[in-house]
Amino acid sequence: MEDHDTGAGASAVGMSGASPAQSGGPQPARFSRHAGAHQRHADPRHAGPKHSGPKHAGQRQTGAGQADQHGDQPKGKTRKRRKRKRGRKVFARDENGAVPNAVPVSTTASQPQSPPLQAERRPPLQPSPRPPQQELPVFAALDLGTNNCRLLVAVPGRHGQFRVIDAFSRIVRLGEGLTASGRLGQAAMDRAVEALKVCGEKLRNRKIRKARLIATEACRSAANGVEFLDRVEREAGLKLEIIDRQTEARLAVSGCGSLVERDTQGVVLFDIGGGSSEIALIDLTGRRSPRLANHIVSWTSLPVGVVSLAERFGGRTVTRETFAAMVDDVAARLKAFDGRDRLAHVLASPNFHLLGTSGTVTTLAGVHLDLDRYDRRRVDGLWMDRDSVDRMIERLIGWDFQQRCANPCIGADRADLVLAGCAILEAIRGVWPSERLRVADRGLREGILSELMADDGVWRNDGRR
Repeated sequence: MEDHDTGAGASAVGMSGASPAQSGGPQPARFSRHAGAHQRHADPRHAGPKHSGPKHAGQRQTGAGQADQHGDQPKGKTRKRRKRKRGRKVFARDENGAVPNAVPVSTTASQPQSPPLQAERRPPLQPSPRPPQQELPVFAALDLGTNNCRLLVAVPGRHGQFRVIDAFSRIVRLGEGLTASGRLGQAAMDRAVEALKVCGEKLRNRKIRKARLIATEACRSAANGVEFLDRVEREAGLKLEIIDRQTEARLAVSGCGSLVERDTQGVVLFDIGGGSSEIALIDLTGRRSPRLANHIVSWTSLPVGVVSLAERFGGRTVTRETFAAMVDDVAARLKAFDGRDRLAHVLASPNFHLLGTSGTVTTLAGVHLDLDRYDRRRVDGLWMDRDSVDRMIERLIGWDFQQRCANPCIGADRADLVLAGCAILEAIRGVWPSERLRVADRGLREGILSELMADDGVWRNDGRR
């Protein structure tokens, strides 16, 4: 699953383009409708009828014409008549032709000189004060899995929703080699620590109200998992908790609540991870609770994921026989799941469907849509029918490793894992056949955020505290 960081480029609340005028220091000269009127009165060119406010251009021209008429004087023998140009100031000269102090005078010689009017200084208009806006609380969720390190930072929105303000996702392959050795490898731990340092910086740069930082199957099953988390706390400044499989299944369900429609009667939700796969059976035939996790009637966590399965069977070169062997391996594990029949009464209903939240199903959706670049907005919530899923899996089985690498929705990071994920999906579809599959580009982090915000009460009273 890919995350796209969000930016905050908007200007601060309450600021506007005229904010410098609110400064207490000297203000630069500006033209306003009030100042413009006084400047026209102060200019001797407008001597005559006094204007009390702004006029149209035609009126200003009429005033200038009156000044020209008053300025006509008898023509003398030794004095050359000087034609006044519009917009030029005329100065009175003394006997020697000098201009004393360059004081402008009116062109109407018969009228007494009046002192220039001073433009009235008015304080700039101040915007009415805005009431202080309540700062939204910030919540964070971090999920360190077998294959990925992911972070979401969000603020609450409308009831049951939130807005992501920061995100981070990096493929670290922490579980690389874990199936064979039972321990986390040094190179894998180094990659994970570097990614977690980035997450730590992001969290420390914000005022976080509540956060939950979890580690899943890789740290859960590795002999040195606890030792590794001690190193994370020392070097990245983050204290992660290892959650159990039941909690992981519940969080996956909580993160997908908005993708289950009101008329739905039953859902099998699955999260195909790197080292484990969580499956939850959700019965919605009774009265519906606001929390989807309250409707889980059965769940299981298979100790197999895309990384562990690919390491056992091979991920680069996958023949049809190899793919069938992977499907059979997962199907045998599902057969041992005692609660798999808890939705038998709704399997035939058109209001039953599968809901997949993992890189496997989002990759299939991207290939199905033939995207030139993965686009979460088009993938999250997409419906795929049975035939479409069959075609996409068949297409991927027919591609070699290089062709999978070349697809923009798979890439080199997932090319050796995607068919192992498809094998897990095929085994799930074999136990719970459905005509429809809904794709979710969301999961544990969204579930964590939903539970943190609900427990904090941010959505009470229509989402306002």
